[in-house]
Amino acid sequence: MTAAVGMHLAEYNFGTLRHGWDDPRSAGFVAGLDLVNGIAATSPGFVWRATDEDQGTDGVAEGDLLPADLARMSEDGFAATLSVWQSAEALEHFVWNTVHRQFYGRKAEWYDAAGNGNLVLWWLPEGTRPTEAEGMARWRHRETHGDSDHAFGWTYLKEAQLWRTKACAQVAAE
Repeated sequence: MTAAVGMHLAEYNFGTLRHGWDDPRSAGFVAGLDLVNGIAATSPGFVWRATDEDQGTDGVAEGDLLPADLARMSEDGFAATLSVWQSAEALEHFVWNTVHRQFYGRKAEWYDAAGNGNLVLWWLPEGTRPTEAEGMARWRHRETHGDSDHAFGWTYLKEAQLWRTKACAQVAAE
């Protein structure tokens, strides 16, 4: 799927840290967050990223999140990223051609294997700011129905190619 004119790409991913935010075994991940987020914010094609103040369940309408979503989001060590990019190429460049790739390559070290790799992408009109509840709803839709115009992963984006050659297996080999 290719974006239409006037559309941006939303990205939501989440997981649970193996050892929690304050555990020394998570220190490398926690210490790198400001660096990775700073690089994202200055990357070509970056539009917006939800901050800690934007995320969470405050202000979420009843029914927007399932009980399982609420339980997951309240876990110690729950981590999520919600961002908007001008194009798939811009997001892909950030993910695979910056220091982010090194952190992504270590995700098995920092995140629980069960429930890891929770990513969903979708197109939205320029100027729109998605919510975490929308990200969860889109993720649930993808989990239930597979890739579609409503919610998808990298394989659904014809213009995205870097993930094919620079995925985690190659990061670990480098």
